[in-house]
Amino acid sequence: MTDSEMLEVERKFDVGEHDELPVLESLPGVDRVGPPEDEALEAVYFDTAGLALAARGITLRRRTGGHDDGWHLKLPVAVGERQEFTVRLGKNPESVPRRLRRLVQVHTRDQDLIPVARLNTLRTTQRLYASDGTALADFSDDRVDSQTMLEPPVHTSWREWEIELIDGPKRLLKGADAVLAGKGHHPSALPSKLARGLGEKYPAGDKPALRPKPEPTGPASAVLLSYLGLQVEALKKHDPGVRENAPDAVHQLRVAARRMRSALATFRKLADPEVTGSLRSELQWLAGTVGEARDNEVMRARLMDLIGAEPPDLLLGPVARQVEEYFDAAAHGARAKGLAALKSARYFRLLDSLDAFLAEPPLTETAGAEALQTVGRLVSKQRKRLKKEVSALDVDSHGPAADAALHEVRKSAKRLRYAAEAAAPVFGKQATTLARAAEEIQESLGDHHDSIVTQELLRELAANHRGKTAFTYGRLHALEQAAGGESREKFFRGWSSSPPGPLHWE
Repeated sequence: MTDSEMLEVERKFDVGEHDELPVLESLPGVDRVGPPEDEALEAVYFDTAGLALAARGITLRRRTGGHDDGWHLKLPVAVGERQEFTVRLGKNPESVPRRLRRLVQVHTRDQDLIPVARLNTLRTTQRLYASDGTALADFSDDRVDSQTMLEPPVHTSWREWEIELIDGPKRLLKGADAVLAGKGHHPSALPSKLARGLGEKYPAGDKPALRPKPEPTGPASAVLLSYLGLQVEALKKHDPGVRENAPDAVHQLRVAARRMRSALATFRKLADPEVTGSLRSELQWLAGTVGEARDNEVMRARLMDLIGAEPPDLLLGPVARQVEEYFDAAAHGARAKGLAALKSARYFRLLDSLDAFLAEPPLTETAGAEALQTVGRLVSKQRKRLKKEVSALDVDSHGPAADAALHEVRKSAKRLRYAAEAAAPVFGKQATTLARAAEEIQESLGDHHDSIVTQELLRELAANHRGKTAFTYGRLHALEQAAGGESREKFFRGWSSSPPGPLHWE
């Protein structure tokens, strides 16, 4: 077996020990069935002692005895769908491969992965073909013997059928549901063999849907907890991507951290200030540390686009190469710093604290007040703060102090945007309109801030590289000054013509 990644789409059915196999040709789209193939499979499942992976519907196993010997990690995508990562057994079959450990570390954190169950399966598989020869799916008749490796040990055995798509459409599974239901066989209520093998030990898992849904007349706390819950899940979703250096993963993880930090600030009256203050501090650390790699990506792309747009006869010296060398060195250090943060006990304790906050929120009395008025006032407070900061700006003022003031306005616009996003389930279109208006301010002033930072970098590069490149760095600096000025003017024009409007709740 080679290392791979694929989407697994399958359906499992609970059946009795002596039930007869269905007529597989009766399944929709199936023209013929291949000969049966027998395999004896052994799978050892790994998890933490507290079954942190099972609680998320994740399975990690070492399988031997079949055509797919190796390590298998399955991450749930949707009902009946899992993303499967496979890695060869390697020289040490007792040790979980490093890559698979990385992919689940946001859940396992600094806990050990240990064997929790051993399943032996006698499998008979038949391939299902379409009339044109397309391999639609594999139908497996499995007889499973399971032994848990946690105390007290539990032994159980059962039989199940499994249909796993190869190149067949999903409607084949729906058709199988109908055909097999007519024979008294229904899809398994459990997501995996491990879930059945663990029995009562199988954890109930996270149930975010049990938190109150934000409603205008419901508690204000539901708005905060719903938004935080979404962002915690976003952070956990993108954590593996950051470890794998996937495109945009750093950006998305940092956005989730910033959204949480902003929401905890806007809705600080709804929860214990000591707890929220600590979370905000740690989220700021996370976004800043992991986000350095993203800052480098943005700045690199900005400068290379600027250089690429220049006439070749105005590019004196190896400016592009010097810029690439600068960012290559910076990227290595930034990525190492970000990965170190994600492997740290500090990060794992932050994740623990976020989980604990959602599980048992330290709410104040205000959190139980009606959402419409309470949330409306808290969001409006952020809008008033933004207006006050803009009113204090001097349109004709330039220089470092004026740039710093605009950057503060940008941060306030971002907080207003996230506050309005959180309020959207209660205020609907009003909130989404406000969020879009705040986002436009954030983007125009973000361009301005990026230009200021780029200008500073160009001065640094010019100072470090003497000679004819000085002309090009000076020209690029002038272009960035002009771009920064345009972004500044765009913000003031937009604000004067259509500043963000208020929310109405009375």
